[in-house]
Amino acid sequence: MESHEKDLRSVVENDEQSKAVQQDYRSAGLTPREVALLDFAVKLTKTPSGTRRHDLDALRGHGFSDEQLVDAVHCLSYFNSINRVLDGLGVDPEPSMRYGKEGGRDHQTKSKGWQ
Repeated sequence: MESHEKDLRSVVENDEQSKAVQQDYRSAGLTPREVALLDFAVKLTKTPSGTRRHDLDALRGHGFSDEQLVDAVHCLSYFNSINRVLDGLGVDPEPSMRYGKEGGRDHQTKSKGWQ
């Protein structure tokens, strides 16, 4: 999320809402449409084989077109794929990022024996 924080800030009301979205998007004051899309993103990320037609139908009920759904699925799948490639290669986040050298992944990669 942090590498796209600037993009997030461009579509939310202020920095406080940006932080709220990162902590718990469901209680960050987003529209029901936005929450529905983020719920779908979480489901596609965590349990891709559990995604069904009714998930897409629910998004259509929030006004998403088929073209927007195809774009969303492609975008989500691409980022999930790239994240797995980077994780699989032990690539650390940039040092300036919240989860960079002082944070999470550097510790994880060292514990895996990667440096």
